[in-house]
Amino acid sequence: MNNNLEKLHPYPFQRFNQLLDGVTSETNLRQIAWSMGEPKHAAPDFLVNALTDTALIREGFGTYPPTKGTPELRIAIADFVNRRYRLEPALDPELNVLPVTGTREALFAFAQAVIEPQPDCVTVMPNPFYQIYEGAALLAGSKPYYINCEPGNGYLPDFDAVSEEVWQRCQLLYLCSPGNPTGAVMGIPQLQTLIALSDEYNFIIASDECYSEIYLDEQNPPAGLLEAASLLGRKDYKNCIAFNSLSKRSNLPGLRSGYVAGDAEIMQKFLLYRTYHGSAMAMHHQVLSTLAWGDESHVIQNRQVYRDKFTRVADILKPVWPMEVPDAGFYFWPETPIPDPDFAVRLIQLANVKVLPGSYLSRATDSGNPGTNRVRIALVATQSECIEAAERIVDCWQKL
Repeated sequence: MNNNLEKLHPYPFQRFNQLLDGVTSETNLRQIAWSMGEPKHAAPDFLVNALTDTALIREGFGTYPPTKGTPELRIAIADFVNRRYRLEPALDPELNVLPVTGTREALFAFAQAVIEPQPDCVTVMPNPFYQIYEGAALLAGSKPYYINCEPGNGYLPDFDAVSEEVWQRCQLLYLCSPGNPTGAVMGIPQLQTLIALSDEYNFIIASDECYSEIYLDEQNPPAGLLEAASLLGRKDYKNCIAFNSLSKRSNLPGLRSGYVAGDAEIMQKFLLYRTYHGSAMAMHHQVLSTLAWGDESHVIQNRQVYRDKFTRVADILKPVWPMEVPDAGFYFWPETPIPDPDFAVRLIQLANVKVLPGSYLSRATDSGNPGTNRVRIALVATQSECIEAAERIVDCWQKL
């Protein structure tokens, strides 16, 4: 067996389920889940209708799907990225883009492909973080290095605090912007500083941008890594790789569809890895994904639904539990009046509302655990459910 399997931590939801074992609600209210970042908005009608095309389904079932993706899908992805981030030079669908079966799979596989196991190599990542980054690094033979995201730094990683010795050992840097769970957005200057560091120390940047299409200001979308590289005049996007998905953008978590894009040389090697990895996307999923990346109207509507929910929930909770509305993403990341695991348990007991303890999403460092006494609230349920959950919390706040 791979000895690195012993280094893996239990997944946050596994830990939370263990914590809740035997816990029951003191109410007769149905449970409202604010714990998992699983979009519950309706899938776009035009995609659902396309899936009922019998000829499309039959053709998809009767074809081995290409790992590289169909030309139509790669063109749709490249067109989206080029349009969204105003890239110059534009990404080449043949060289710079690969479809993947969701960013979770791709973020994990990427580390296995690019990390050369060495006793002292590290993978730098934000803290709190999406646990796939940590598991991917450990199973690739690298040691995670956590950078705390604290309020004093706008919930962004303090890269200035990273020593030269760590950068020298770094092979891979995971970014998450907009951040999970903080919603913090990295700007072009910080992204360009990291690109300069990658030049100096020769590490690869893997930018998880799966929340990029959910943001508050319609006129100010979050910046992206490839955008920052383009503005530097980086024609080859050297060492820069961006990941995105249809799960959040188009409310299609079950489709398992996303992309990886950037440095053509790295993409060529990643395609080689994926050819052996057996990770090709089903043909009918590729057709649906092509349609989804080509449409923006449903994405604009989706953003507005989240804005409305943030406003309504924050207004309801304000008298007892003021919320800091993030710039992007669909999470609140508030402080709790008691330790976060205890708070999550009490919230189940008193209101039957499920949130995730923040300390389960981060690791203890010399500077502490940045998730301590916080919870992650995922506003993924319907607006009426979110409003009801907020009202329940107000009603039982003094007991909490």
